[in-house]
Amino acid sequence: MGIQDDLYLNNNLLSLYAKCFGVVTARHLFDEMPYKDVVSWTTVLSAHTRNKHHYEALELFDMMLSSGQRPNEFTLSSALRSCSALGEFECGVKIHASVVKLGLDPNPVLRTNLIDVYTKCDCTVEAYKLLAFVDDGDIVSWTTMISSLVETRKWIEALQIYVKMIEAGVHPNEFTFVKLLGMSSFLGLGYGKLLHAQLIRYGIELNVVLKTAIVDMYSKYRQMENAIKVSNLTPEYDVFLWTTIITGFSQNLLVREAVDAFIDMELSGIVPNNFTYASLLNACSSVLSLNLGEQFHSRVIMVGLEGDIFVGNALIDMYMKCSRVTTNAAKVFRGIALPNIITWTSLIAGFSEHGFEEVSFQLFAEMQAAGVQPNSFTLSTILGACSKMNSISQTMKHHAYIIKTEADDDTVVANALVDAYAGGGMADEAWRVIGMMDYRDPITYTSLASRLNQRGDHEMALQVITHMCDDGVKMDEFSLASFLSAAAGLGTMETGKQLHCYCVKSGFNECNSVSNSLVHLYSKCGSMKDAYRAFKDINEPDAVSWNGFISGLASNGYISYALSAFDDMRLAGVKPDSVTFLTLIFACSHGGLFDLGLDYFHSMEKTYNVVPKLDHYACLVDLLGRAGRLEEATRVVETMPFRPGSLVYKTLLNACKLHGNVPLGEDMARRCLELDPSDPAIYLLLANLYDNAGLSEFGEKTRRLMRERGLRRNPGKCWMEVRSNIHLFSTGQTSHPMIDEINEKLELLITKLKNQGYGYEESRDKLYHSEQLAVAFGLLSVPTMAPIHINKNSLICLHCHDFIMLVTQVVGREIIVRDGKRFHVFNNGQCSCRGH
Repeated sequence: MGIQDDLYLNNNLLSLYAKCFGVVTARHLFDEMPYKDVVSWTTVLSAHTRNKHHYEALELFDMMLSSGQRPNEFTLSSALRSCSALGEFECGVKIHASVVKLGLDPNPVLRTNLIDVYTKCDCTVEAYKLLAFVDDGDIVSWTTMISSLVETRKWIEALQIYVKMIEAGVHPNEFTFVKLLGMSSFLGLGYGKLLHAQLIRYGIELNVVLKTAIVDMYSKYRQMENAIKVSNLTPEYDVFLWTTIITGFSQNLLVREAVDAFIDMELSGIVPNNFTYASLLNACSSVLSLNLGEQFHSRVIMVGLEGDIFVGNALIDMYMKCSRVTTNAAKVFRGIALPNIITWTSLIAGFSEHGFEEVSFQLFAEMQAAGVQPNSFTLSTILGACSKMNSISQTMKHHAYIIKTEADDDTVVANALVDAYAGGGMADEAWRVIGMMDYRDPITYTSLASRLNQRGDHEMALQVITHMCDDGVKMDEFSLASFLSAAAGLGTMETGKQLHCYCVKSGFNECNSVSNSLVHLYSKCGSMKDAYRAFKDINEPDAVSWNGFISGLASNGYISYALSAFDDMRLAGVKPDSVTFLTLIFACSHGGLFDLGLDYFHSMEKTYNVVPKLDHYACLVDLLGRAGRLEEATRVVETMPFRPGSLVYKTLLNACKLHGNVPLGEDMARRCLELDPSDPAIYLLLANLYDNAGLSEFGEKTRRLMRERGLRRNPGKCWMEVRSNIHLFSTGQTSHPMIDEINEKLELLITKLKNQGYGYEESRDKLYHSEQLAVAFGLLSVPTMAPIHINKNSLICLHCHDFIMLVTQVVGREIIVRDGKRFHVFNNGQCSCRGH
């Protein structure tokens, strides 16, 4: 029609394109327009701001000024909103100057925009100066400043501005309270209730937005009863309020109530949105309900939301957590057109949790190829996969990427690196990462200590405490639990008691994780009286608490008390789990209660719906083997629903050694060597089987074969805590400061035993074993009336067991040995294990 250059029509067309086709199409038209006025510039600039293209919006503003066009209040408002979003202080100041120069500073909208910019740029003094020019009753400016402070997490300053607003005689409105209530999840329930009281006092009308904010506040503090009361105060509901209610129930693990709320929502005629379904799927994940999750997935497909990014992310998380397979999650992932970083991270984490770490690494590479850059959670997830694999090469590879992208400044990523290196046995690298961190928190040191514990390096784990204190980082309940576990592993009662005092002083003894660790500590130190007191101090013992207490009783030889504690556990209404039954079968095995142990095993699935795992079958084989019922034990090995591992075969081999069944023992040794030919324990068990059966020639031949293959068993070590110092002993040791006195004491003991007619025989290797050295040192160093406590990293050998029994008969001392499985309390020539 020849009117393509008409400015009025082009401005309207520009607005149409911006609203209907996006900023790219609008910008194309704008660039082609031969004439542009303030409306043209403002339309395209506001479109960029509205679509969060803030850098381009500010570039357009500069171009507008360069073209000589004078901005109006709408142009300046859009430009200031972009400054606020980017935190561009200098640009904001320039625009403020333009506002003043153009005489637009009295404009309340621009003043509000300026307050927002200065507040978000951490210039609250300038923002407050602007407030000084606000007319009485201009609640919008005050609320804007409060909102900006809340968004930048400056809670205290937001409260101070609120107080000044009240003092200035400006009454808050519903939007003020909505913003303030958003801080309650960080400042506490008491603060939220105070705000609720204030809005009632000011007579604020309870619209649906304000009601949603109050419901959200109460639900975050597990106050769902109060949340529902507030929601019922007025009849108005919308999709956001219903979603907040459903989310509250979900976060509080009240899944049935969440589903009921969803049904009520649909009955009221309000259509659920993507966030509603995402919340419901998260509820399914929290209780691991695959069936319910699949039902909601079908609803999602019916309403056409399966391609939504939020719903898709929740579906991936649900399937990865609830399903034993990864195919459904992968299928959902393929249905998402543009996966974001949360999508990729959920998928990577899911494959890692299912044991497919290599797939996680491939997905991490695919994600980067797709142009999605990992965030701190993605990096910590992939490092967790490295840690699970104990793959130092993968850890170092990803560490290099982290350094290259300068992500090592992030504490979350650095903590994951510490965990990965420490888990892979590279404690020095873990310490190096810690040394390079700008900020260290309790998680940093807890990760290191827990990994050192897992690798048996309890002494170094306790040394972490010193570094933590020097760094000014306070211990929390998780780090305390790790340090108590380290003290338990070493059997260091003094260190454990010091940590216990710190727990009480800091108030952490109320935490179940710490209390459970205290029970474990005292049990491992052989002090069941203290363990019992720690257990009784737990307000609500859970399954972990009961398991720790029962295990402590069993390993200390209090078999009947352990079984009685199990009855108490059931009476307390705590459901036993797989660990409970593992402990019970162990107790029966070491207490000679073989038939009762069988009863416990068979009742697991029938009575308690606990499916036996491989560990339970290994423990059952041990129980039957100790009872001499080798045929039954063999039948269990042949018929168990798992492929027997080396541990199961070694357990039966050990039983053959005890009862002299050479043919079956040879068969078990052969099966073991097929699975693990480099395990020296198999050769030694077989050699001892031959020795006990009078076939010493075969025993010596087996040992020679082991040496020819370059295999050596890990040397047995013992340690003792005397006057807060740890003393370590190993077989044939010559380096201890008191080694001459120890050897002299042993010679005297052996002479005394022989003179009194006890049949003592030297060990096969003619060396003093670590247990013997520890006993002699204990007799020299521990006060006469005190028992001698010895810790050993493996099972006590039969030679040392008999030696210590004889020694207690001669010297009249109590000697307590904690080996790799249980406690042996020696007194007057007897042992608490009674040969079991």
